Amino acid sequence: MRVACIGECMVELSERPDGNLVRGFGGDTLNTALYLARLGVAVDYVTALGDDIWSDEMAAAWGREGIGLERVRRLQGRMPGLYIIRTDADGERSFHYWRDRAAARDLFTEPGAAETEAELERYDLVYLSGISLSLYGETGRAALFETLARLRDRGGRVAFDTNYRPRGWPDRDEAWAAFRAALALADVIFASAEDLDWLFGAAGEDEVLRHRGRAEIVLKTSGASGPVARVLHGPADTAVPAGRAARVVDTTAAGDSFAAGYLAARIAGLAPEAAAAEAHRLAGAVIGHRGAVIPRDAMPAPAARPPGPGA
Repeated sequence: MRVACIGECMVELSERPDGNLVRGFGGDTLNTALYLARLGVAVDYVTALGDDIWSDEMAAAWGREGIGLERVRRLQGRMPGLYIIRTDADGERSFHYWRDRAAARDLFTEPGAAETEAELERYDLVYLSGISLSLYGETGRAALFETLARLRDRGGRVAFDTNYRPRGWPDRDEAWAAFRAALALADVIFASAEDLDWLFGAAGEDEVLRHRGRAEIVLKTSGASGPVARVLHGPADTAVPAGRAARVVDTTAAGDSFAAGYLAARIAGLAPEAAAAEAHRLAGAVIGHRGAVIPRDAMPAPAARPPGPGA
C-alpha cells in the first residue's frame, strides 16, 4: 500500500524548564509519517522545502527514519517555517509560529504543482490534517480537494484529522468551509471533541457524525479515567478507553502518533476497535517523553497482526 502524508515540517524550538531552547524539526503530519514509517508502513511525505541548510537537514533526518522523499519539492530562495513550543507543569503545550513565507505554503501553486497533484492521485491512502488545510489558501485548497476527489474516483482513500489551530486561519468562516469540504472527502476521520468545539461550537460532533456510515470515524474525547476513542464504522459504535498513562511529560504529538498507530494497525488488518487500542498504546508512550519524537527503543511492541491485507 502506498501512503502519503501532506503538510509542513518546521524548525522547532522547544523551551526547557530553565528557559533554554533546543532545536529540532516538527509538524503534525510529519510526526504521523515518522511513526507510520517506524511501524513498517511505506510512507512518503508530500511538502515543499527551501534550498537552505535547515531544509537539507530536515530531508536527511526524514530519510534516516525511512520516510520517502520523492514528493518533497525544493523551492529556490525559500526556507521552512519556525515555531516555539512552551510546555506547562501539567505537560500541556502552546505553540508560537513564524511561517508566513514558508515554502510548504506554495506546494499547490508554484511551478511543479501539477506534477505533485498527478503523483498524489496514484497513492492508495493520503493523510492530511486541518493544519495542512490552513497552509494553502483558497486556490491551493481547491487544487488539493480536486486531486483528492480524483484519487477517490480511482479507488484511493483519504484520512483526515481535524487538527485545528485558530491562528492559522484568517477567519472562522474560511475554516468552516475548508473543514466541511475535507470531511466530505474523507474515508477515515480522526476528530477530537476539543477541535470540534473550537471550530463548530455545540454542533461540532454533528458536523462529523453526519458522515457516519460513509466514513470510518474515530472521535476522541476525555473520560474520567483518561482519553476515550469512540469508534464508529458501519453500524458499530464502540468506546475504546486508553486508561491512565503511566506518566505525562509532554503531550506534543499525542494525536499525531494516535493517527499513525490507528492507520498502521488498520493497514495490517486489525479491526477498528483493536486499531484504536493500538493507537492509544503508541500515544501513551509518546506523551511519556519530551518532544514529538520518542527514542526508537521507547516504541511499544506492536500487537499480533492477523494474516491478510488491511481494510
